Amino acid sequence: MQLIRSLIFTGLIYLAMGVMGVFYFFLTLINRDYAYTAVSHYCAVVRFLARWLIGLKTEVRGEVPTGEVLVCSKHQSFLDIILLVSALPRPKFIMKKQLVYTPVLGYFARAIGCIPVDRGKRGAAVKQMMADVASGASRPGQLIIFPQGTRVAAGATKPYKVGAGVIYTETGQRCIPAATNVGVFWRKHGLTRYPGTAVVEFLPPIEPGLDVESFMAVLKDTVETNSDRLMREAGFDPAAHAKD
Repeated sequence: MQLIRSLIFTGLIYLAMGVMGVFYFFLTLINRDYAYTAVSHYCAVVRFLARWLIGLKTEVRGEVPTGEVLVCSKHQSFLDIILLVSALPRPKFIMKKQLVYTPVLGYFARAIGCIPVDRGKRGAAVKQMMADVASGASRPGQLIIFPQGTRVAAGATKPYKVGAGVIYTETGQRCIPAATNVGVFWRKHGLTRYPGTAVVEFLPPIEPGLDVESFMAVLKDTVETNSDRLMREAGFDPAAHAKD
């Protein structure tokens, strides 16, 4: 039964994406700020459907950052993106270049100022990120980066990439780490979505002034420790499910 509910939920969120995408496409042509309204309303729909259809409540904790900051978040599924975008007033992402060409998603990602990068060319990607941030090609707001570079299943480990540290040191901005447990309920593999309470938590800032190596060490410890805490709170023991 949970699988059937999950399949209905998945179908409805893609239907909502299409319908809302068409509606807000024309408004965004008139005023680019409607793109923020579009993504905010879509996230609200996803969160409502998750609670109503599959019993998955969602919660954002901590002080929500505003202004020009770097947000470095754990990434476990599409749901943590939904929660981040729901909470932040002007979100923009460092995103895979291929997503720019995705219908609806790519259009609105560009409209809110997301920065596409080619993950297959690490050095060039970091330079491109910095050039876009410095030149103002990316709109002002909260720059979200997933420092592990991809979704990571609950209990899995992946290295942290240096790009987040480079942006932190070069921009001189505060970094707001963010932890999550969403992968316990919305898993990287499989179609079933599980009931519970999925959380994204904004953590105390890492102030400017650290070198790249020190920053990366603090960031990894902060995000991983708090994500493990949230997963244990949800009844999932990361140590018992640890895998590379």
